[in-house]
Amino acid sequence: MAFADGLLIILRADSVGEAENLAKLELNRITKWARDNKLNFNERKTKVMLLTRRKRKEQKKKEQYI
Repeated sequence: MAFADGLLIILRADSVGEAENLAKLELNRITKWARDNKLNFNERKTKVMLLTRRKRKEQKKKEQYI
């Protein structure tokens, strides 16, 4: 999904490593497209957000002591 001044990439993977690999592939494709179309992205404004249903290990350890 792209807007006049922004871009959103949504992907789904079974692991964080797989998500990283898929994101790198897509970012490479987008970078090539931008270069071919004489566009630049501001890396300082770039954000990454990981969403997951898994509980963090630290949370499980804390719950055991309660």
